Amino acid sequence: MIRLAVLGSCLLALTLAALSLHVPGALGVGSIRLKTWFVVISGTSALFYLAAVFTVLRRPARTRAVWLVLLVAAALRLPLIVSPPFLSTDIYRYVWDGRVQAAGVNPYRYLPADPALVSLRDRTVYPRINRAGYAPTIYPPAAEALYAAVALVSSNLIAVKATMVGFEILAVYCLLRLLGLAGLPPERVLIYAWNPLPVWAFAGNGHIDAAAIGLVAAALLLRVKHRDGFAGVALGLAILMKFLPAVIAPVLWRRRAGWRTAAAALATIALFYAVYSGVGLRVFGFLQGYGSEEGYDSGAGFWLLAGLSRVVTLPAAAAIVYKAAAVLLLAALGAWFAFVRRPDDAVSICAAAGIMMAVLSFAISPHYPWYFAWLAVPCVLAPTPAVLWMATAPILLYLDTFGDRFVWPSVVFVPALALALAGLRPKHTAEPIKGTT
Repeated sequence: MIRLAVLGSCLLALTLAALSLHVPGALGVGSIRLKTWFVVISGTSALFYLAAVFTVLRRPARTRAVWLVLLVAAALRLPLIVSPPFLSTDIYRYVWDGRVQAAGVNPYRYLPADPALVSLRDRTVYPRINRAGYAPTIYPPAAEALYAAVALVSSNLIAVKATMVGFEILAVYCLLRLLGLAGLPPERVLIYAWNPLPVWAFAGNGHIDAAAIGLVAAALLLRVKHRDGFAGVALGLAILMKFLPAVIAPVLWRRRAGWRTAAAALATIALFYAVYSGVGLRVFGFLQGYGSEEGYDSGAGFWLLAGLSRVVTLPAAAAIVYKAAAVLLLAALGAWFAFVRRPDDAVSICAAAGIMMAVLSFAISPHYPWYFAWLAVPCVLAPTPAVLWMATAPILLYLDTFGDRFVWPSVVFVPALALALAGLRPKHTAEPIKGTT
């Protein structure tokens, strides 16, 4: 208990120290030097976090420890909720899309810079919208519905951040229920709640990924409780917040009942798309343009291909081959979990979900740190070293690498790959001593 209290206090002190680096009024931290210091401090907090994880995994549980964990988790987030975001400008697009819908306009219809929306512009939100002049909104329909709902209450940044932390609370609640069902100590929820990556991504910058995380946790809990239809609805909503959760669909499949999950998920997706379908194919927004912009079309955005291109000249079809191989690998893993392994208890379901999520994250190798925050969810029940590393180390990707997609990102992906390969080695057990049973 004392050890956790000390580690939690250190995490809070380091979070406040990193927050103090922000130059008031600056969209970013304030300078490259300050951004570097931010990453140094945040990386140090990640070490304290990992020490806390080791503590709850290795030391005997204390009855009141969970309340300490929740108190520290709240203390880490509160100062960031009320502070301006300075690690991303995505939240301004959320507020804008909500404002557009409050005015009765389909958010997929116009670019923010379109003259039709000039009456909605202001001096706070509009100038900070990224890609305002060329990119329609990329966010799926459930995310847009959430932005609209928030705008009905308050069209400001704090409201969005508080909403995202609300989804984190949902995730923590579901994880506590899962821990209870698995007979595991509740203080293990700190594996998510104290992780500095979600803290900065959601309380600090209000990323929509928090909504997907809360719904993924809900889907996992509902799957464990065999509430297949509701699990499908939760999965469908998660996909419509951030497309990536589709990868856990095979893990939610249950023999003779998986069709309910699939039908509910597909119906949810179809319903939300129907609501915004008045703009035709524009309902898919900037999705295709985003793939091109991030280098996924050419292959330059994939960590592995970015590294290989430094050694050899890759053929034009390299990106196509890479994406096909990634899809086949995920399909094979999904088939294994859905029809062969068939995990059914809380720990094995979370372990399988963590593998699917980590393989997808590794394959697409995003350079935005918050894309990795969801990996902390399955680690609460199944803390696989490689997945836990990928859920924590990307805090280092906040360092400005001026477009580098291989060298600095290797600090995340190389150790993750090494840990994954180490985990595949067969575990040898010592032979019993002769004369004993």
